Amino acid sequence: QVQLVESGGGLVRAGGSLTLSCAASGYRFGFNAMGWYRQAAGKQREFVADITSGGSTNYAYAVKGRFTISRDNGKNTVYLQMNSLKPEDTAVYYCWSGSGSGNWGQGTQVTVSS
Repeated sequence: QVQLVESGGGLVRAGGSLTLSCAASGYRFGFNAMGWYRQAAGKQREFVADITSGGSTNYAYAVKGRFTISRDNGKNTVYLQMNSLKPEDTAVYYCWSGSGSGNWGQGTQVTVSS
């Protein structure tokens, strides 16, 4: 059974940094793409970044240059380093796995104060 467990969310001031982690289990982590999405209150879930099994990355325009996605296949973990955070980055951040038809974590709250 696929499990994705996010951690690292919290409250930070604008301009600050946070690193999110997503620990995966129950499937062959290294063979699948991973990603991060976010959902702000009252809005639809949106794409943030993803990384292929080979390490190629894609970013949403809103976070490009500020966020970095990475993966450690030895630890079955994907990370999202978030720098220069803005109040508009406030959202619940979800980890996504491309395994099977797609799987989601439970989400971790990121709140950026102005």
